Amino acid sequence: MPHVAERVPDLLSRLGSAAHLEGNRLVVDDEAAICGEVIRDLAWTAAFATDEATIAAAQWLIHETARALGAHSASIQELYAARGRGEVHGFTVPAINIRAQTFDMARTIFETAEASDVGAVILELARSEQTYTFQRPIDYSTAVLAGAVAAGWRGAVFLQGDHYQFNMKKYQADAEAMTEEIRRACRLAIAAGYRNIDIDSSTLVDLSFATRDEQQRENYVRAAELTALIRSLETDGVTISVGGEIGEVGKENSNEEELVAYLDGYRRELEARAPRAIGISKVSVQTGTSHGGVPMADGTVAEVKLDFDVLRRLGEVARSYGLAGAVQHGASTLPEELFHRFPAVETAEIHLATGFQNTLYEHPAFPQELHREIEAWVFDNAIDERRPDQTDAQFVYTSRKKAIGPFKRQLWDLATKDEILAAQRRKIGFLFTELGVNGSREMVERYITRVERSAAPPPDGLLEVGAAGPAGAAGAAG
Repeated sequence: MPHVAERVPDLLSRLGSAAHLEGNRLVVDDEAAICGEVIRDLAWTAAFATDEATIAAAQWLIHETARALGAHSASIQELYAARGRGEVHGFTVPAINIRAQTFDMARTIFETAEASDVGAVILELARSEQTYTFQRPIDYSTAVLAGAVAAGWRGAVFLQGDHYQFNMKKYQADAEAMTEEIRRACRLAIAAGYRNIDIDSSTLVDLSFATRDEQQRENYVRAAELTALIRSLETDGVTISVGGEIGEVGKENSNEEELVAYLDGYRRELEARAPRAIGISKVSVQTGTSHGGVPMADGTVAEVKLDFDVLRRLGEVARSYGLAGAVQHGASTLPEELFHRFPAVETAEIHLATGFQNTLYEHPAFPQELHREIEAWVFDNAIDERRPDQTDAQFVYTSRKKAIGPFKRQLWDLATKDEILAAQRRKIGFLFTELGVNGSREMVERYITRVERSAAPPPDGLLEVGAAGPAGAAGAAG
């Protein structure tokens, strides 16, 4: 079982001969050793230790190990700009939301990517998912980078903040306070190493207005304001990829007039706030899907009528503005035979979340006793979210995601997880093939330039123990 260190000396002693501190830097001495049990123990410590100094030290060690070994957090901006110029096409970038088992899922994704020479894959977490999965941006970036190291990954790691979304009711009550929540979320994401952020102010669209511009105004004004903020936070020479959205998932399908009104208004607002600033790289649209799918009375998912023509037409409009194209949300529960159609209509990006959660929960190897515990927890803790017309099966399907945080350690420690991860690996490999990203690594390396970053200063607790040297650390650990 993985070891969770509860003090910094114990944590440092786990490095053994794999790495050592040299001043303010981490020096990797044995790559094979650090990519094995060492990085696993660091990941478990970062996720489950209770001592804040030890958690901070584990986070630093993981980020610095990834930096030293070449698994670097990157922005997909330049690849998307190339797509907007028509230089690349014919693929759809999968953006995978990892809610549970983040270290092992990231490792599995990168191992699968390595096997199929895939470079174009995003690992993301929505702002709402941060809360119920117990993963702040620093927790998520740390676990993903640890998984990349464990997989032996060398190259771009596209970490993305998904659905940094405005709550309409809170916005109506206090627009400034709601906007400040999103500003803070952007700052935390960038500080944690994210270089891709999707701003979702589409919830502010008001269809009661007569013109498309009026309907989209709050949407594009806030998107432009937050883009300007993000540009002001770029300090390492990397242009963060920013996404926009015009149609809230699960609502009415988007159309060209809405998109043009949004993009024109957004350009005006951004130029006024940050002249010559680079704008969004993509735009999410509504095509008929809903997040997580629509569960039927027996808990199965209803068939979705997805309009691929909307994706094709709006993607063309987006590319005429220099964007990579349209983005599809809520797609992971779609029938497998549909996925090859996304690259066929030049969909730029597709977001995949609930399908992977379902593979975990519904796998035959998932312990039935844990199933019962999670269902009981849902009825005890999420019952206020149940709609009057929902059956028990529907309620559990829509609410069991809320148990991921409270059961985080049990899910990371599952004795049967290798069987479940094998199923996830097959699903990931299938999606890579259907979405046309196999063999995309050379393309990514051509457009995504690695920016060499200097080592981040270690946290004080690590410096104090590290100054004593390996013998001192070992002695303090004992």
